[in-house]
Amino acid sequence: MAITKNKKRDIVTKLTNALAEASSVAFVGFSKLSVKDASALRSDLSLKGVKYYVAKKTLIRRALTDRGYAGDMPDLPGEVAVAWTVGEDTTAPARSVYDFGKKLKGALALLGGVFEGAFQDAKSATAVATIPPVPVLRGMFVNVINSPIQGFVIALDKIREKKA
Repeated sequence: MAITKNKKRDIVTKLTNALAEASSVAFVGFSKLSVKDASALRSDLSLKGVKYYVAKKTLIRRALTDRGYAGDMPDLPGEVAVAWTVGEDTTAPARSVYDFGKKLKGALALLGGVFEGAFQDAKSATAVATIPPVPVLRGMFVNVINSPIQGFVIALDKIREKKA
């Protein structure tokens, strides 16, 4: 059954509003995805604060052109969904889809995304997806700061052992 023009306008409006509030967007290609896997994906993304919406590619493209992002829009072959987040963790949509896609072995793929107001291709989106989450990055930073101090304390302890 065809979608009415009013329904299409509603979908484009919903996508445009979602993109306006989004800090980053990931384009998700899915094929041969079972209902069970799709439900698991939605609940997994929801737990991570990522919103997910499936729409026709033409309507997604129309909403994206309305936003006026920089760069060239990546190709969106096959069935496409949009995952986005609102908040400080801009890597969450790409990382969540990438991690879930590893479990499904080919049924789910990153097709690209929008990061920092510009379109990214699939390769760039995958690079963004491999960035650790913000709490992990903070822990890594603290470890880098702590490492010289820890080395100094160990050296002082070794000197103390020799003198004792």
